[in-house]
Amino acid sequence: MKKHTTRRKFIQDASAVAAGTLLAANLPATPFTTAPPIQKKRIALVGCGIRGLGLWGKPIVDGYADLVQFVGLCDNNPGRLELGKRYLGVDCPVFTKFDEMMRVAKPDTVIVATVDNTHDEFIIKGMEMGADIITEKPMTTDEVKCRAILDAEALTGKHITVTFNYRYAPHRQRIWELLHAGEIGTVTSADFHWYLDVYHGADYFRRWHAYKEKGGTLLVHKATHHFDLLNWWLGSEPVEVFAHGGLEHYGKNNPFRHTHCRPCPHKDKCTYHWDITKDPQLMALYVSNEHHDGYLRDGCVWREDIDIYDKMTAAIRYANNAIVSYSLTTYSPYEGYRIAFNGTKGRLEAWIRERQPWPDSDYDELRLTRNFGKTELIQIPHGDGGHAGGDERMLDRIFRNPDSPDTWRQSAGSRDGAMSILTGIAARKSIETGKPVSVKDLMD
Repeated sequence: MKKHTTRRKFIQDASAVAAGTLLAANLPATPFTTAPPIQKKRIALVGCGIRGLGLWGKPIVDGYADLVQFVGLCDNNPGRLELGKRYLGVDCPVFTKFDEMMRVAKPDTVIVATVDNTHDEFIIKGMEMGADIITEKPMTTDEVKCRAILDAEALTGKHITVTFNYRYAPHRQRIWELLHAGEIGTVTSADFHWYLDVYHGADYFRRWHAYKEKGGTLLVHKATHHFDLLNWWLGSEPVEVFAHGGLEHYGKNNPFRHTHCRPCPHKDKCTYHWDITKDPQLMALYVSNEHHDGYLRDGCVWREDIDIYDKMTAAIRYANNAIVSYSLTTYSPYEGYRIAFNGTKGRLEAWIRERQPWPDSDYDELRLTRNFGKTELIQIPHGDGGHAGGDERMLDRIFRNPDSPDTWRQSAGSRDGAMSILTGIAARKSIETGKPVSVKDLMD
């Protein structure tokens, strides 16, 4: 992130300027040239919710203002738009119509951070109107929209970056290094189990994510991260998926419910009651502006119209013959994941704790065990910042060092985005049909 000028550095800079002025006074007048100013990249943001402003707004303004400038903000909620502009401290126009923003602001790059099922609209239209795209995951929510995005990218010649910040965390990078160095030989199978706790997991059922139409279920919205990690770690792509899932905890599985938490008459007996009024940022961003669009950020987790799964498992077969057993639980007492890779020469495993009710350590640990050999424990210090240090490293890669060597292949494009969501889409279709689903049948 951009460092603020210290007092010492200010004095040093001021002294250097003064010395240069005195020196110049004693030199003969000679013609000279100065380096041309850096042409800043013009960027626009569509989607001014917490993810848009919190990851793609403020950090960019604070850390990359020397390289990029916001030329437009867009959201369908005018209240969030105005708040977002004040929060970011930018001097750019705001728009409730995307087409108008593209015509007036003429951005080089559009950042898409809207509701998942609208990503395709802004990705495609943005490219057709001349911009490259940086899109939040998932790239989109079904195979039809996915195909349209890929066709538009090929037709326009523009570029899509999919923001898989999980790839950039130090411990996940170390897993990639060990696997690709052949430390356990050829990887033949993996067990990957992700646990969302009763706070984070429940929050998906309060928000728009609780509806299949909006987010494609958590097999697409959340698990796109996990499937991308698997694709990246294994260096392969999914061929077939067979899945099971159900909604057996949230939604209709409770004797009482209400519309949202603030006026709920059951708050005294509901263990999932959440008081949004204790969060000034969310109050300002959502509650103060819900009269514009009716969106209730503190929706009841027991709403009867919730139609996504809260438990999911999938068996995935890869093109390189590796097989994966995957699961996602949304009401665990702790948060994190267990991952284990079985290879022809050994096993690599980890139990990564992200949020838990017991004391944490300042490092993540990998366990490497070689066949007929000993176990080696590898400790990786936590990365600083969001998503285990992945956010800052990803932003640096995108905005400050886009042309540097991609040693660990962490940059992700449209194919990466497609293969991660197609795994989730195939799993969703498998649950619906009770049959295995071929990824090739979804996309040619």
